[in-house]
Amino acid sequence: MSDLSLLVSDYSDLEDDKTDLDEFFSDVEDTSSQAAASDKKVRAIKIIFAILCFLLAAELVVYKYILPSFSSPKISVTGLSAYTPEDFAEKLMPFSTANWFDFDVDQAASLISNEAGIESVTVEKKFPDKILIKIEEREPVAMIFMMDNGLSSAMEIDKNGVLFAPRASEKNENSYMPVVSGLPVEYMASGMRIPAKYRPLIEQISKIKQLPQKYFASISEICVIPKDSGSYDLALIPSQSRVKVLTDRSLNEDQIKYMMVVLDVVNQLGSDVSEVDLRYGSLSYKTR
Repeated sequence: MSDLSLLVSDYSDLEDDKTDLDEFFSDVEDTSSQAAASDKKVRAIKIIFAILCFLLAAELVVYKYILPSFSSPKISVTGLSAYTPEDFAEKLMPFSTANWFDFDVDQAASLISNEAGIESVTVEKKFPDKILIKIEEREPVAMIFMMDNGLSSAMEIDKNGVLFAPRASEKNENSYMPVVSGLPVEYMASGMRIPAKYRPLIEQISKIKQLPQKYFASISEICVIPKDSGSYDLALIPSQSRVKVLTDRSLNEDQIKYMMVVLDVVNQLGSDVSEVDLRYGSLSYKTR
């Protein structure tokens, strides 16, 4: 074979190799393009998924937090005993159209605290739609009867000497609640405090009521007897005896125990004693 034929053959082989290389690189470029297109699709899907997740989360936030805060709030009242939640519904009527943002907790607390039977109240907001009201009611320790237009009405007294009307839903513990009578005042209304001079007596009654023994189950009435000096004595009316017991203004457990012993002796003797005087450190009595 001649040299020219060899050259032509080699050139032909080179051309074939070049063609193969072009086809190889073309395949590589196609594969790269396909990979790039696939990456773009994956990235687009991820972006769309992220957007959908964000929209879903935003919708949840709107429906769970934003919309409820613009509607009427849910009011929860705790600490009630004599009162019921319905008792405060009328007081909170001015807030019936207010949303959570517009609800004035200070004004609500002021309206509720105007009720004489409420000792303290706390009103708080809890996002997004809750109003928490915590009530502390006044605990009665004694009762008083007042005349109003010729009619007698009962009022209760708490440990601080504040008067308030009894509630129909209140637990009936009046058998252990003494009646205080004889307070020399012309006018007393619900929410007022009895004169400062007689508040120590109410504090003493409160302390005795906290004792485990139910001493006031045997004392139905405590009558205040004013003295010319400006002070006062007390007349205790037993619930199971017709004998009135006079004592000084200091009312305590030891004095009540002593009174009960004296009354027990008097009742056993079957005498006509109508009044026992325990004042001045001695014991005296009157007969009928």
